[in-house]
Amino acid sequence: MLKDKKIAVIGIGGVGGYIAGMLTRTFSNVTLCARGKRGESIRENGLILHSEFNGESVTKPVRVVESADQIGPQDMIFVCVKNYSLEEVGKLLSGVVTKDTIIVPIMNGVDPGDTLRKCLPGATVIDSLIYIVAYAKGDYSVVQEGNFADVKFGINHATEEEWAKVEEVSKVFTAAGISHETSRDVEAEIWKKYILNCAYNVLTAVYNNTIGELRDDPIKAGEIVSLINEAYEVAVAKGVHVDRGHADAIIHRLLHVLDGSGTSSLQRDIWAGKTAEIDTFGGYLVHEAEKLGINVPVSKRMYQRLLELSN
Repeated sequence: MLKDKKIAVIGIGGVGGYIAGMLTRTFSNVTLCARGKRGESIRENGLILHSEFNGESVTKPVRVVESADQIGPQDMIFVCVKNYSLEEVGKLLSGVVTKDTIIVPIMNGVDPGDTLRKCLPGATVIDSLIYIVAYAKGDYSVVQEGNFADVKFGINHATEEEWAKVEEVSKVFTAAGISHETSRDVEAEIWKKYILNCAYNVLTAVYNNTIGELRDDPIKAGEIVSLINEAYEVAVAKGVHVDRGHADAIIHRLLHVLDGSGTSSLQRDIWAGKTAEIDTFGGYLVHEAEKLGINVPVSKRMYQRLLELSN
């Protein structure tokens, strides 16, 4: 039965904490992978979720383990780690997954699915993205802000068997009350978010500004537009199904729609002196542009600045 599914969530930060908090409200056989004091806190106090979208909850997973290779056989695994940890997690999972295991990376960037497929050739990996503002507090509780937390997922060119597994995830999310949408062209959806974040995450991090402070400065607002246009050109050159209207909609969203108080995970990590996903947001785009012969001067300049800030 659906409620009996064995589910694991790896990485209990903002995104993983939200997904885990929602799943453990409904499902009794959820294993969480959380290291150190975070894991200890969840074992002792439960997973505390403060969600503006879905309310407050304190839930208890069936188990909390330290390492991904300790989760045991699972029907479904949600991977919510930072990109710099993904390859290590993939290697740890290699002895756990089977051909029947469904793996859903809910992460930043455009290539976590490809990374996991290389590490775990026998598993079904479903690509996804999430629109959410969420973070873990110092007391290890998780905060989700705003009236949205929306996941999109799917498999491009899916076989009938693969799409059945996408629908299986959809049933789990529906039961857990997680807002979601399936897509048969999830690559395009992932790139739409990535194009946005190539400006949003990068510039909030470079200047340590909110998005409102960025768009109130004419020079920085111009850089928002330039970064979106450069990322859009790379996406088109890679054959992703995005068009000019998508890029213009992203520009409009950043300059006129998003709550001006918004910050980014990249910004918070860099200015707290933590390891940050610089290569995910800055490096990947610059390297892909070089391969494709596309000039991205603003992206290059911002990537260099991010590297300087991280040293």
